[in-house]
Amino acid sequence: MDRKLVFSLLILSSLLWIQTSYCAKQAGVARKDDIPFIRCQVCEKLAKELFEQVREKQAKISPKKVSEYDVIEITENVCNLKKQEADWMLKIDIVEKGDRLELVEQDSEGQCGSECKTIERACQEVIGYYDTDVAEYIYKKKPQLHSLTKFLCKDLTEVCNTKPPPVPKGREPGETFVPKSAKEAEMEKMLKSMEGIPGAPGMKMYSREELMSGKNLDDEDDDDEDDEPSIPSNLGKILKEKEGMKKVDWKQKLKKGIIDAGETAKKHATKMGFRLQKWWKGKKASFTQHNSKEFDMP
Repeated sequence: MDRKLVFSLLILSSLLWIQTSYCAKQAGVARKDDIPFIRCQVCEKLAKELFEQVREKQAKISPKKVSEYDVIEITENVCNLKKQEADWMLKIDIVEKGDRLELVEQDSEGQCGSECKTIERACQEVIGYYDTDVAEYIYKKKPQLHSLTKFLCKDLTEVCNTKPPPVPKGREPGETFVPKSAKEAEMEKMLKSMEGIPGAPGMKMYSREELMSGKNLDDEDDDDEDDEPSIPSNLGKILKEKEGMKKVDWKQKLKKGIIDAGETAKKHATKMGFRLQKWWKGKKASFTQHNSKEFDMP
């Protein structure tokens, strides 16, 4: 292990902290009473997203064909705000026009509040248990957008076969659409893309203080191979000493590494995550004094 790995440890701990903050910001509760007024529009936008995302997938893997598994994955994720496939909901504002609600697409993603959650809930209710049926239809029939919209919204779910009811006059208006900054949107996309990566957001959470002290990291069960070295027990002390020496400098580097490095940070986190898991399980012997010196920083 060298300085790059130590720096990656700090980046990862910061990413974990950012993910916790990110999850905390996903406030807002779906307004179930609004769903009947927007269900058909959500279905039509859902059909459009399915059509475009499958087409984009095909363009990325050309000349290979999109597999049925690829299509199923899109249909399973497109109504889940924790997945990138559902980012389309973040650009929609629910606007009251007369006695109806209209879904208005914005130029950029907005903060996810009750309206965002309402659209997600409506989307999930529309596709329900039909996700595999829709995936099979798309994969086998390869429909155009018009045919897919008709199949999903009229033939299969029937949500667009009747007009939505008028909106009650006493309905409380929804929140104002608040756009995200470009950096915030980029960071959230990176965190979503890291879901499922070993050692990345989605694994067991530890605070920055726990990573620094090593406390509570030795209680994990051990089911590792014997050919992987453990992370030395004095790593937390080394990190703490380094941070104390150049606290401001390290904060600047972390910020730059997280925002500007992007994919590089993700690769470091992937490699380092496996080693962190070894460390946490804590069954290996400590590095020898000779190896420990390699971690000392001038």
